Amino acid sequence: MKGAVYDAKGGIEWKEVPKPKIEDPTDAIVRITKTTVCGTDLHILRGDVPSVTEGRVLGHEGVGVVEEVGSSVTRIKPGDRVVISAISSCGSCYQCKKGLGCHCEAKDGGWVLGNLLNGTQAHYTRVPHADNGLHVIPDGVDEEAAVMLSDILPTGFEVGVLAGNVQPGSNVVIVGAGPVGLAALVTAQFYSPASIIVIDTDDPRLEAAERLGATRTINPSKEDYAAVVKELTDGYGADTVIECVGIPETFDMCQKLVAKGGNIANIGVHGTAVDLHLQDLWNANIVISTGYVTTNSTQMLMKTVASGKIRPEEFVTHHFALDDIEEAYRVFGAAAKNKALKLILSA
Repeated sequence: MKGAVYDAKGGIEWKEVPKPKIEDPTDAIVRITKTTVCGTDLHILRGDVPSVTEGRVLGHEGVGVVEEVGSSVTRIKPGDRVVISAISSCGSCYQCKKGLGCHCEAKDGGWVLGNLLNGTQAHYTRVPHADNGLHVIPDGVDEEAAVMLSDILPTGFEVGVLAGNVQPGSNVVIVGAGPVGLAALVTAQFYSPASIIVIDTDDPRLEAAERLGATRTINPSKEDYAAVVKELTDGYGADTVIECVGIPETFDMCQKLVAKGGNIANIGVHGTAVDLHLQDLWNANIVISTGYVTTNSTQMLMKTVASGKIRPEEFVTHHFALDDIEEAYRVFGAAAKNKALKLILSA
């Protein structure tokens, strides 16, 4: 079989790798049918995730068919069509019982796929803790939509919307209209905020945000974003600001836009230090949240997808054969030039 192997020089190579085998009784082997490239994968290529070492098969998102399960797997069986969660959790350790499966203390627990273990950008992958890390796809759910349940939908919802305390009638700003930002946009609408303002320098992505429910979009290279947000919020700023980029400039924007008593929910993967303007925020009752996705919301989100309440397949802009993954990385690496949001790679 082949996999997308990280070369530690800022790239990947699609080449022969050993087919995974059951190593622990809680494992499953999944034949990948569809996968994708995540913004986090690009951060890996830039060296922002030092836990990923040379030779690793990347990828933590995908759907597939279960080929084999370990002796302790009870909920999943061979032949099941499944979503592969970005988080592998045992469900019984101290952190899992706190609802923090992303920090699972068990062997091969937490965010391991495409990080500490070979991931989903391959013909086959080994999924540890399969009873928790795999979710059976209901009949009628499109596989392209299901791929978004691996990571970006629960990430946007949990780390953005829930951590940011989006409320009915509130004003929300989302900085970054990439796939995770759009996932936050779509799931924020569960709570009927008064406004959702999306900020990005990429006009095609802002157009996508408008189609998906943004009440206003701002291109900060063309407008004074801070002045526009102040005007739209009667001078108060946003009750929730969700950072979906992961660079110092965008985190600084969030600090300027948040209202007193508001929330800054950081989703972006930061590879360099940011300035925290505590001298301006200490007396404003601001809450700042960060973190990995837990994927505790995956089953709920699966139901909303199955019912047609949300249609995450609308995030997809490009399709590739899995064998063409090197070209897919080139396209996604120049997302603005190529008007790329989410890519689907099919085996």
